[in-house]
Amino acid sequence: MFADELKTLRRLGVRHVLLQILNFVSVLASGLMIWKGLGLITNTESPIVVVLSGSMEPAFYRGDLLFLTNPPSQRYKTGDITVYKVPGADIPIVHRVLETHDFVSKEENLVAASPVVQKQLLLTKGDNNHIDDIELYQGLEWLERKHIVGKVRGFLPYVGYVTIAMNDFPQLKYALLGGLGLLALVQRE
Repeated sequence: MFADELKTLRRLGVRHVLLQILNFVSVLASGLMIWKGLGLITNTESPIVVVLSGSMEPAFYRGDLLFLTNPPSQRYKTGDITVYKVPGADIPIVHRVLETHDFVSKEENLVAASPVVQKQLLLTKGDNNHIDDIELYQGLEWLERKHIVGKVRGFLPYVGYVTIAMNDFPQLKYALLGGLGLLALVQRE
């Protein structure tokens, strides 16, 4: 089955195979640099997320790709759609802010109106859920700013289904990667 591919690799030579590997590594490194650059610009660890459930329907559907920012100087308001991660949970949750509570610091040298000075507590809820998210907070009573990944600024509908399909069917991921690798070899000939 792989006899033809092995013959092709032998015929190409070591230098050509190493060049192909180097090209592949440079593409991966470029993607990582773009991801990290977006994270720095948007002030969030994950500037792009995929909606994995139907809890925010009809605002967002499963498979929608969301674009996030997390400006440090802006407060979250009731109605903002946020993405948050609670300690101990691996998957971020996309829900709307239901309630906010601001607390002013008592430090003398800081201005009380400054967003940095105030501690903000948030309560969220999915648009398609009947109750708030307190059960999802895993022992926390409120979300704090440190739990927020970002605020939704835009979205592309259904584009994230590729990610969902690859997570649900790992064989598809390997088939796509293998197919792309073979396509790259065939195009070089």
